Amino acid sequence: MKDQTIEIPTRAGRMETFVTHPEQGGPFPPVILYMDVWGVRDVLFDLARRVAAVGYYVLVPDFYYRQGRIRSDFRDENGRAISIMKLAPELREKVLAPMEKLSDETVMEDTADIFTFLDGQNVVKAGAAGCFGYCMGGRHVLQAAARFPGRFKASASLHGTYIISDQPDSPHLATAKMQGEVYCGFAETDPFAPMSMVGEFGQLMKTSTARYSVEVHPGAEHGYALPDRDVYLQRAAERDWEMMFAMFFRKIPPAFQK
Repeated sequence: MKDQTIEIPTRAGRMETFVTHPEQGGPFPPVILYMDVWGVRDVLFDLARRVAAVGYYVLVPDFYYRQGRIRSDFRDENGRAISIMKLAPELREKVLAPMEKLSDETVMEDTADIFTFLDGQNVVKAGAAGCFGYCMGGRHVLQAAARFPGRFKASASLHGTYIISDQPDSPHLATAKMQGEVYCGFAETDPFAPMSMVGEFGQLMKTSTARYSVEVHPGAEHGYALPDRDVYLQRAAERDWEMMFAMFFRKIPPAFQK
């Protein structure tokens, strides 16, 4: 695998981005990993490598770059990353502060600039792209699928937060614009995506031409899909991988698929 950290030019400056793809073969279909509230870090890079290893060009952009280099990581006595709801209030506030300053609109603006960058890379296959993301990144995945339906043909949102809200760019307002395929994995217990919201979003997805698949994982809590977290649930995470890879292989076949 070839890993590198680059800076992608944007309208706001230069965005640090981790990139990984196979050393041989190509060109590779592009896949964007949308980060969660904690910011970019090693565990996200490992998840990107898992996708890249089968024949994709995967990017992990640092969408916090306008605020500086933001990294949040709090561990329990077993070395596991502590979930947001289990943090002391003052630490939780510290973690959430960068997210509250990050507008979803600027993430979409940066996504457009990522596509401009990708279009100039010989190692990247032109055309359809994929994306996946966790937590707030799961919401950004859905917004991106609606904002760039001509590019994103395979989109996976994992324990996405506030997918229905009173914000003018709430994902549920644009489901009819989505194309290709959309997969959502949800936790059975999640204050940021309760079952009533999950059900309502599923109904709204019927307005879309996109193929929509959903899994609600019994016993899972918000953050279940991240392997370093204190709430990691392997059976749920692996089911998400199964669904996501099947979708990617259908809609954006990897370079190694014959």
